[in-house]
Amino acid sequence: MTSAGDVLIPSNARSALDEIPIFDATACFGGEPGALVALADQVRRAQEEIGFYYLTGHGVPQDLIDRTFAAIERFFALPDNEKISLKVNEHQIGYIPPKASLLKTSGIADNTKLDTNEAFQLMRDRSPSDPKVVDGIRFNGLNQWPDEARAPGLRDTMAEYHDVMSQLGWRMLPVYSAALGLEPNHLFQYFRDPHFINRNAHYAPGTAEENQFGLAPHSDHGFVTFLPLSDVPGLEVKTQGGDWIAAPHVPGAMLVNTGEFLNRWTNGRFIATPHRVLVPERDRYTITFFYNPSDETVNTPISTCVDADNPARFEPTTFIRYLKDYAEGNYLHQAEYAKRQNVAG
Repeated sequence: MTSAGDVLIPSNARSALDEIPIFDATACFGGEPGALVALADQVRRAQEEIGFYYLTGHGVPQDLIDRTFAAIERFFALPDNEKISLKVNEHQIGYIPPKASLLKTSGIADNTKLDTNEAFQLMRDRSPSDPKVVDGIRFNGLNQWPDEARAPGLRDTMAEYHDVMSQLGWRMLPVYSAALGLEPNHLFQYFRDPHFINRNAHYAPGTAEENQFGLAPHSDHGFVTFLPLSDVPGLEVKTQGGDWIAAPHVPGAMLVNTGEFLNRWTNGRFIATPHRVLVPERDRYTITFFYNPSDETVNTPISTCVDADNPARFEPTTFIRYLKDYAEGNYLHQAEYAKRQNVAG
């Protein structure tokens, strides 16, 4: 079987899409007859051939997106000492300073220089009495927030953004179920307590060293990623033909792509496409939302993705275990935490 570090891509690269398609979810989300199947067919082709697509008619208010971008821009404008006081912890929650990550997804690129971006990572905003917090379950800790007086409205805005983006993820599950030849409600059972991650990033302008990026070539970790793009360019996607293409700003659209967990769950059928962010010419901000299944979900290959001619290619694992392996393989602080735990154990 393929090791956990490898990402499968289809063998039909010559016929694969060489640009990111745009799909409209308005009819599907409006319940029009046949619209679910039609959108599912479009998503299936995109996820098999390029791994990315733009989604319009998604229902996320532009006003909320604009307010979230503004809130994150204000956060990154805080003094460095205030941001460092929220430094990312073992739960992968908090502030990640520039040059603190070295993405090295197997088979994608030989990344040798630390990424230049800074990030502020959030998850579900749990309370101290939450059972997972009480039990110290990793990657389920408390969010770290700056003082309200220093970042007014940040927490409320992010909570609203998380709620609306989680609803979008839930609404897309029937589309993905149908795209995989399953009953539309099939995937709901795995998302009763979805594990979402919100990675907010600032890419400062500057000059990159050789083989250095704002965010180096990598593939995402989870089920699917939702990204409202700003109008500042920088993101590039690698086609199955091997070309790097820009992901342009499409007003009102959400960029969506497959993560590695879904790649394995579909036995390599839905591809986790490499992408990267170049060091921009002016400040660039992102509010990326990773929508994932419940922690205990095991990515045993979906029945429609295996047969006698296409046997299972990956060792199944739980989502939370895969997240642990991904984080420790790509973030310096997570690797150091793992080493301390191994010594202590």
